[in-house]
This record gives sequence, C-alpha cells and structure tokens, in this order.
Amino acid sequence: MREYLLTLCITAAVTYLLTGPVRKFAIVAGAMPEIRARDVHREPTPRLGGIAMFFGLCAGLLVADHLTNLNEVFAKSNEPRALLSGAALIWLIGVLDDKFEIDALIKLGGQMIAAGVMVMQGLTILWLPIPGVGNVALTQWQGTLLTVALVVITINAVNFVDGLDGLAAGMVCIAAGAFFLYAYRIWYSYGIEAAAPGTLFAAILMGMCLGFLPHNMHPARIFMGDSGSMLIGLVLSAGAISITGQVDPDALALFTGSEKAAVHQTVPVYIPLLLPLTIIAVPAADLVLAIVRRTWRGQSPFAADRGHLHHRLLEIGHSHSRAVLIMYFWSALIGFGALAYSVNSASMWIVLGVVFLSAVGLGLLLLPRFTPRVPLWAQRFVPPRYRRRGIGAGTAGPAVPEPDETAGAADTEGAGGTGGTEGAGDSSSAGEGGPSDGRAAVPAGVPGVNGATAIGARSRFVGRR
Repeated sequence: MREYLLTLCITAAVTYLLTGPVRKFAIVAGAMPEIRARDVHREPTPRLGGIAMFFGLCAGLLVADHLTNLNEVFAKSNEPRALLSGAALIWLIGVLDDKFEIDALIKLGGQMIAAGVMVMQGLTILWLPIPGVGNVALTQWQGTLLTVALVVITINAVNFVDGLDGLAAGMVCIAAGAFFLYAYRIWYSYGIEAAAPGTLFAAILMGMCLGFLPHNMHPARIFMGDSGSMLIGLVLSAGAISITGQVDPDALALFTGSEKAAVHQTVPVYIPLLLPLTIIAVPAADLVLAIVRRTWRGQSPFAADRGHLHHRLLEIGHSHSRAVLIMYFWSALIGFGALAYSVNSASMWIVLGVVFLSAVGLGLLLLPRFTPRVPLWAQRFVPPRYRRRGIGAGTAGPAVPEPDETAGAADTEGAGGTGGTEGAGDSSSAGEGGPSDGRAAVPAGVPGVNGATAIGARSRFVGRR
C-alpha cells in the first residue's frame, strides 16, 4: 500500500507543479477559444491541461518501475507499456483538438486506433464472467471488438461530462478511488497478481486528477480540454479491462470448487466494470441521454448542445459549486455502494443505506424549488437566498434589505474570478417569473453582478431603499 501511495503522491505532485507552466504555454500558444453558447464560464480560459496530466502519468509509471514490489508489474506484464502507448496517441489527438478543433469523426477514429494499439500489446479482454454460466472464453476478434467498444464508450462518457469546473476530474477521481479499493482487495486479500496492473492504473489516475483539481476548481484557471478528458477516460477503461477481462473469478476461491458460485458472488462489481455503468454511471447516463436526445431531433450524436445533466442542474437553480457537488455525491454513492455490495452482498444494511442516501440525493436535486422561511435570529447564519427581505412576512410597505444584501448580492456567493456561475442558483427563485414585488431587475452582464449561467442570463434583484 505504501508504494501505491508513493506513486499516487508523485503523480499528483508532478501534475500540480506542471499545470501552472502549461497554463502560460496555452495562453502563448493561443489555446483559448472563444466562449461558445453552451459554455458555462464567462471569460476565455486556456485549455491543454491534459499536457500536465500526461506527464504526471509518465512520472507515475516511471516511479513505479523503480519500486521493489511494483517493479514486478512491469516484469510480468506488458499492460503498463500498452497503456502508455495508447495514452500517448490519444493525448496527441486531444492536444490537436484543443488547438485546432478537429472533426468529431477524426477523434472517434483516433480513439479506436488508440484502443487497437493497447489490444495489440496485450491489454484486452480474454473472457467474461457470466452469472450462472461461469467464464466464457472470447475469440480474438470478440475480445478486440469488446475492448475497443469499452474504451470508446468510457472516453466519450468522460468527455461528455466535462462541462463544469472540476466536474470531470472530481468524478473520475471518485470512480478511481472505488476502483482502487476493489482492485487492491483482489490483489492483496486473494493474492491474485493479475490484479496488480489495474490497481496501479487506478492509483496513478487518482494522482492525475488530484494534482489537476486545485487549478480546475471553480473558478477554473485552466481546463483539461479533450487532451485531458480523453486521457483520463482511457486510463479508467484500461483499469476496467485489466481487472474484468483477465482476472479469473475462480481464483478468488470464494466457494471452493464452484466457478459459477464465484462468478455470482462477484457479479455486483464485475459486470458494472465491464460496461462502465457503476464507476462512471452518471457520465454513462449523460452519454446515453445525449445520443437519444440528439438523434430524436435529427441531429448528429456528436453535435454539442446545452442539455447535459450539469446544464439542467444549473437551469433549475443550483449554483455552479452545488451542481458539481451533487454530481460528486451521485458518483460516490453509486461507485462505493457497488463496492460495499460486492464485499458483503448479503447485508441488508448496505441496501438500506444506499436507498436512504439516494433519497437524500433526490432531496438535494429539488432543493432550489423550495425556499424555507428562516427565523429572524438565524438570518446571519444562512446563505442570502434564505434570508427574508422584509421585516415580517405579509407586512405592507417597501422591502427593507438586509445589511449585507445590497452589496453582497454579487460577492457573497463566489464572486470574482472567471466563473460567474456560483451565484446563479442563489437567485433562481427571482429569475423564474420576474420581479413581482416591485424590485428592479439587474441583468447578469452588468459589471459586478455574478449571476450568468450556461442557459442564459439569470436576473438578480436588488431591494430598493
């Protein structure tokens, strides 16, 4: 465990230290595209953050190759070299796209070629554990097609969800954390050496995301771009392929002499890792919904729009940071819930806990729809959107603003910086039907007002004196 943690820390440190110089390079190179209609940020922000993440990946693999125990991964398996080859190819394609905006079909072809490069070097699915059947051996063509499909799905799922500051890096970090615990349990508890490469990939992926997040949290100073989102998607899929398609479930010896029972015992995590529906369930759902929505309208599945899940969270009134935290919550709930269920699938408490937390998550989703009344004595301890604007409810006369509302409408909730969407959710109740109490509307584009969202300008209301 210490060597995995050392690899993680080295990867995070290299990524963090290189992100600053990469940001300056992106500005000089002109990798700062104009703001598009679907973008959330309000000022041009440099991309190419994937450059720092790629060098963090290289540093992590280099350090692991010189450690005593992790060196055996490189000696007994060719998977780390396969990962590095595919990552270098997909990273180059992403860098070109961040700079020159290459066609979507060209990127899709590059993703398939990167997956094929990994397959040629041995990182492929050899068999599938099917519940009630056991291991099903795959032919070379079947394994290749399934591996390429899994890599392409995972890359595009991560790329689709990369729409808010810190969203993709944080969600992939959570997924990698759940995956690391699962893979480490297989490698350490059951002594299966075939799980060591997947465990190493998960540790390095966590380091890449953790090192980049401080620069990418709202308001972001740099974006990872396609060079980063496609890279972390490929690393995540490589770990899933290494564990799911090459570790023999019968080697776990959960039930002696029964391969079918072993497969059935591990199915809560094996099958979701195969179809990345657990560790990246939210990005996968966003990907499916986007494809259905665009094809229903007669558009290309690769046509960009503003209908992603994070856009919808902003539309119903959540602030930028709250929308990101809600997506984090659902990713952690699904990923670690499946992990806990795989450890002890017979425990009813795990199921009840997941159900309870799901109810909490639904309550958080609907939070902007409800504005509870807060007692006068608690006015200073709650965000501005929950404070009363008048002395009492239903009293006649002009509204008397709170002391820090007139000047704090724009700067109490994440003002400043490049984001500008932190306070969007905090004024959603006012933006739905217009000023009904005689207060003047202030457009979001006015200097000093921090209330625009990706969906459009959201009005703020300043109480008149």
